[in-house]
Amino acid sequence: MLIRRNTALIAGILVIVVIAAWVFTRPAKTKLVASTAVPVRVINVVEQDLPRYVSGIGSVLSLHSVVIRPQIDGILTKLLVKEGQLVKAGDLLATIDDRSIRASLDQAKAQLGESQAQLQVALVNLKRYKELSIDDGVSKQTYDQQQALVNQLKATAQGNQAAIDSAKVQLSYTQIRSPVTGRVGIRTVDEGNFLRMSDTQGLFSVTQIDPIAVEFSLPQQMLPTLQGLIAAEHPASVDAFLGADTEGEHSELLGEGRLSLIDNQINSTTGTIRAKAEFRNNTQKLWPGQLVTIKIQTALDRNALAVPPTVVQRGLDSHFVYRVNGDKVDIVPVQVLYQDSELNILKGIQAGDVLVSDGQSRLKSGAKIEILKEPPQVIQTADAKVQP
Repeated sequence: MLIRRNTALIAGILVIVVIAAWVFTRPAKTKLVASTAVPVRVINVVEQDLPRYVSGIGSVLSLHSVVIRPQIDGILTKLLVKEGQLVKAGDLLATIDDRSIRASLDQAKAQLGESQAQLQVALVNLKRYKELSIDDGVSKQTYDQQQALVNQLKATAQGNQAAIDSAKVQLSYTQIRSPVTGRVGIRTVDEGNFLRMSDTQGLFSVTQIDPIAVEFSLPQQMLPTLQGLIAAEHPASVDAFLGADTEGEHSELLGEGRLSLIDNQINSTTGTIRAKAEFRNNTQKLWPGQLVTIKIQTALDRNALAVPPTVVQRGLDSHFVYRVNGDKVDIVPVQVLYQDSELNILKGIQAGDVLVSDGQSRLKSGAKIEILKEPPQVIQTADAKVQP
């Protein structure tokens, strides 16, 4: 019995040893590594004319802004306009009490009439004395005295006429008229107040809204470009936007104007030069004092090949792109003629090339790719912003 048990135990141990030996000594399974394609996104290169733009921050300025002040002292009798009202040049805005000035005018007219009557009598006597002096009917002295009296009365009449003219000018000051076409601002006085010429605050302001100007500053390196734009047959167009991002969906085009002026000196502290553009503003979207972003077209690149910045890769010594060749990619060296945050203009590629725009980190020359199942992106750059 004991021998049989020992034999069974030994047989069991042998089976375990054989199984263990087979487990540890069996050949390992060969792992097959399949060559997988790299998923990428691509764009088609198109050839087109691309405008270049320069952008800057500007301030809206009125071409004419006038503070309405009295030119004589007096009581404000009427205000004929409301705050915010649009007025034309020459419109009556307010009136000042004119009774005293009218009285002075009537007095000057009366004095002129008196002087003219005296002058008329003196001229008659002068003519009579002249005839009598021929036959020595009057002395030479009497004739000369009468001539002097005539001259004196003529001067008096001229003085009276000057007093009338002065009174008329003063009377015109009692009617305050708008010197410009524009919008009335917030008034500072009411009817019944006594106005003085020394008042610096004025009644209100009248500010021209249409047309209007935008003043902006650009780096001094832009001076030759601005001079060329000013000297062109047609002044360069200038667009004004609300906000800093002229291409963003929240940017609002406020107006389209023309470059009109370059300042006569460069700011040596900031290294910038000021320029001005004039805008038609019938919609009144541009408002004096408003900060806007301006965009000026400075050039036009004809038959340019532009791609998004994500397409261009930087090597050790140069730039390159991945061009699709069947189901693989080739490395193509390129020259970047211009670059900004939105577009790169390249040399070394051709219109119609399909370039990788996303997924380059896993690529190398000859790598197999899988283009994601979406329409290839065709870059629309005709209206894109390209800054020189």
